[in-house]
Amino acid sequence: MPFHFATAHEIAQTLAQRLRVARLAQGLTQAELATRAGVSVGTIRHLERDGDCAFATVIKVAQCLRLEDGFEALFAPGVQSIAELARLEDAKSKVRQRAPRKPRPPKAAP
Repeated sequence: MPFHFATAHEIAQTLAQRLRVARLAQGLTQAELATRAGVSVGTIRHLERDGDCAFATVIKVAQCLRLEDGFEALFAPGVQSIAELARLEDAKSKVRQRAPRKPRPPKAAP
C-alpha cells in the first residue's frame, strides 16, 4: 500500500500487519515477543490488532524482530535542491532561544 494517500490509521494498521507477519515468520508467539520486548502480551495484541501503541514500543518490538534497519530512512529528509539542503543545514544548527524572563513585581511591604 502506498502511504501517500493513506490515513494515519491505515498506515498504522499496515505497519502493525508487517510486524505480525515478521513475528510469525520467526516462529514467535505474542507472549514470547512480549517477553523479549519487555512489554505486556496485551500491548502486543493491541499493536497487532489496531496498530496503536507508544512509539517506543514499536522500536522495542522492531528491535526484537531485527527490523531496526528500517528506521534508518524513516524520517530522513529528502533533499531535492541546493536550497532545501541549505535550509536543512540551517535547521540542524538552530537552537531554541529561551524567552527573556519577565521582571518580578516588587514585594509589598508588610
